Amino acid sequence: MLAVLALILALPAAAQDKLPPAPYAYRQLADPTAEARAKALMETLRCLQCQGQSIADSDAPIAGDMRNQVRLRIAQGEDPEAIRAWLVERYGDYVSYKPQIDALTWPLFAAPVMLLLIAGLLLRRRFAGKDVS
Repeated sequence: MLAVLALILALPAAAQDKLPPAPYAYRQLADPTAEARAKALMETLRCLQCQGQSIADSDAPIAGDMRNQVRLRIAQGEDPEAIRAWLVERYGDYVSYKPQIDALTWPLFAAPVMLLLIAGLLLRRRFAGKDVS
């Protein structure tokens, strides 16, 4: 029984990331222009672990790995939108704060417009029959 309890208490410690951070996780690129492009892209990518922070702001290990990949690819001259497309392909649409409109997501963008149109029509019908005298 004591061994099981010790094992349960040791699980969170075993789950910690034991690898050192990626080289560019916390180190900026030498070229200020390239670093600015990398930073601008990182601010538009969501941390998969934190979910409420961009990878630029997150201290999660996966965010550090993603920052490293962004900086390495920017340093190699890759276009930021190509890097975004690669990350979306790898992690899914959720990783981007700028979702693309496609067959799966268009109802999310169309629903508010449709609701406003329906509300406008209902209000028009409601007040069209009223006399203002």
